[in-house]
Order: sequence, then C-alpha cells, then structure tokens
Amino acid sequence: MRRTAHPIPGGPIPASSGAPAWALAGLSLVMLLSSLGTSVANVALPTLEVTFGASFGQVRWVVLAYLLVVTTLVVSAGRLGDLMGRRRLLLAGVGTFTCSSAVGAAAPELWMLIVARGLQGAGAAAMMALSLAFVADTVPEGRTGRAMGLLGSASAVGTALGPSLGGLLIAAFDWRAIFLLNVPLGLLALGLAHRHLPADRPLDGGRRPRFDLAGTHLLILTLGAYALAMTSPSARVTTVLIVAGIAGAVLLVRTERRAEAPLISGAVLRDPVLGPGLVTSAVVSTVMMATLVVGPFHLSRALGLGPAQVGLVMSAGPALVALSGVPAGRIADRLGAPRVTRAGLVGMAAGTLLLSLIPPAFGVPGYLGPILLVTLGYALFQTANNTAVMAGSDAERRGATSGMLNLSRNLGLITGAAVMGTVFARFSGAVAVSDAAPHDVAAGMRATFVLATVLIAGATVVSVRGDARSTDVGS
Repeated sequence: MRRTAHPIPGGPIPASSGAPAWALAGLSLVMLLSSLGTSVANVALPTLEVTFGASFGQVRWVVLAYLLVVTTLVVSAGRLGDLMGRRRLLLAGVGTFTCSSAVGAAAPELWMLIVARGLQGAGAAAMMALSLAFVADTVPEGRTGRAMGLLGSASAVGTALGPSLGGLLIAAFDWRAIFLLNVPLGLLALGLAHRHLPADRPLDGGRRPRFDLAGTHLLILTLGAYALAMTSPSARVTTVLIVAGIAGAVLLVRTERRAEAPLISGAVLRDPVLGPGLVTSAVVSTVMMATLVVGPFHLSRALGLGPAQVGLVMSAGPALVALSGVPAGRIADRLGAPRVTRAGLVGMAAGTLLLSLIPPAFGVPGYLGPILLVTLGYALFQTANNTAVMAGSDAERRGATSGMLNLSRNLGLITGAAVMGTVFARFSGAVAVSDAAPHDVAAGMRATFVLATVLIAGATVVSVRGDARSTDVGS
C-alpha cells in the first residue's frame, strides 16, 4: 500500500474520533442518489413521449445526457477534488445534483429537462468519484473492505430501486415526482456530508500542481465520441465517432506524456494493482450489463413469463448484491482483497458458463441459480477490487483513481449494452428480438454467455498476472 504521510494541499484532514458511522451514512446516501439517477428515469420514457409529444429518439436523451456527462467528467471531477479539496467539491456536486433535480421537475419543455439531466450528471460525477476517495479518511485501514462493501450495496440498491420506485411515483403522482424525490434526499446528504466528513486542509499559497486542462478536454472528447458511438443507431455515424475516438485517444496519450501533472498518469496504468484492477472492472461491468440486456428477453420469450414475473426474477440479482456487499467487505478484510477478487471472478465464470449450458426446459430455477452465482461473484469482486485499487492509490491522487474506477465501470456498462446486445440479437436471428421464437432467443442467450465466460476468464488471467507482478515488485 502506498499512502503518503505528508499533508495533501487542499486534501482532507484525517477524521477525528467522531462517529465515522454518520460519515459513512452520508457517503452511502450520496452513492445511492447517483446510482438512482442512472436507473430511475428509464421507466418514465413512455410517459415523456406522450407529455412532450416527442419521439423515442428524442426522449432517450433524458437517459443518455446523464450517462454521457457522468462518464466524460468522472475522472476530471476526481482529480479536481484532489487539487481543490475533496469535501469542498463533493458538497458542490451534491448541491448541483439537488438543484438540477428541482429544475428538471419543473421543466416545461423537453430540452430543459435534458439540460437539467446533464447538470445532474455533472453533480453525480463528483459524487461518484469522491465518495470512494473518502473511505480511507473516515474508517480505520482494517475496516476499509467493509466500508467499500457498504458503498457498493448503496449503489446496488439505487440501481435496483430505480425502475420500481420510478414506476410507483409516476403511477401515484406524475413523472415530475421522480426528480422531486431527489430534493429532500439531496438536502439530507448535503447536511450529513457537511456535518460529518473530515474538513479539507486550507489551500496554502505554495505551488500546487496545475489542473490538466488540455488532457481534460481531450479525455471528454474521446469518451464522448466512444459513448455516442456505442449508442448510435447509424452504422455510418458509429464509424465516424469511433475514428474520432481513436484519434482523440492518440492525442490524449501524447499530451499526457508531456503534462506536468497529467490527468491520467501512465505510471498509474502500468501499476501492477491499479492497471489490472481498472481493466477487470471494465470487463466485469460489460458482463453484468449483458445479464440486464439479455435477461428480460430470455425470461419473457424463452420461458414465457409475464412482465410482473420478469421484474420479480430480475430483481433477485441486485437484491443479492445489496445484501452481500458488507459481508463481502468483511471477507476481503479478513482474507485479503486479491484472494477475494479472484474468488469473485471464478464464481462469475462458473455462473456465466452455466447460463450458456442450461436449456430453457429447466425453467426459472435453471436461470435463477446461475444468475445468483454470477451476482454473488460480482459482489465479491466489486468490493475486493475497489478496496485493492483504492488502497494502492497514492493519497494525493485518490480522487482521480476513484474517478478512473468509476469510469472503467461506466465504459463497461456502455460497451456491454452495445456489444453484448448486438451478439444476442445476431445469434437470435430475428430483426426484432421481441418477435423471436423461444428457441432462437435461447440460441442468442447461449452465444452471449459463451462470450461472457471467455471475457471473465480473460479478466481472471489479467488479475492473476497483476497479483504476480505486485508480489515481484513488493519482494
């Protein structure tokens, strides 16, 4: 572990003997709100089409604006927190998220709602990046895994709760309620963070590293091009955006090599703990998104379940992740993060392999057993990997590292939705998957999870090699 002992300009003052439980409660609420913002709006899209007289292509930007802004800004937000003060920027992020939620709820036009969602995403980027970065400043080192597990559980609860909570609020009130809900919760999170998080050190007048503006602009353009390419329905536009993304990535690498204080340090990516941790996080998120994309079609078309039954079965995985986060953290604290990371990957590989082999004749139990194995493996992996990556981060770059960890997850989710969804549709052999025959959907399911098994096996190899390199460096 590499934790600097010298003071960090603008960084937090170590927590006093006050109650870290309240600080963790505030951080957990911050994580819940940012993940809730990702999932709660999807269920409102049909209502928004009718309300604003818009097409699906237009209203989907209510979801995309949030996701794109979070993805492109999360690393920059983390690094800015390192330089300006993490508590200061986290409070600004929660305030932005809360105010933009109120603006979105009052929006009279669709374009105003989309702008408000973009601002909400900017606040959420700071919330996601800095919540994990605060763990080392609020809990003793031996309890880091449990704290990471708690934040992971809060994130899973927010993601799982979004669709059902959003549906209930729209049915009881209207679509504006899903944004108004964030206002009191955001104010509560703001109060807890302001009262209980360790204060930032005063910014001194000495020379501090400059914020890497050139790298930030190039990273935003590169990530924006990639994310838009993965969500574009046009093959021609996708090709142009991918080329633009590659060009941006090349320029970014050259710029970061010359930067005095690079936004993304090459040394971080070559680190035997951080580099593999970020790569495996992206791969695992890709596979987890496959379960969310493919699962509803398999349950409804191949197994013949109705919408309510599909929702009930689909909620089992996120519920397990939410319940197992803290126990996974305790296991990581006791056995060590590397062992638990590998155990989680092995569990995921076993689950995805079973999903590719078990025929539809086994019914819901044949789906639910392997999917719970996948999600349990994911809970172990996520908690242990987050613990290892953040423990291996230099204290003065902890915000940027947390931002990169969140970025790897978001890129995995975007890639999973695009690539794994394409594989499923291709092997199901139907123009519209919702019209595919049950045996065609089963074929798409098998192909998707064969690929998922290969990806997890590759992630396991990367993790094992990273552990070996880390041991060699430490010896």
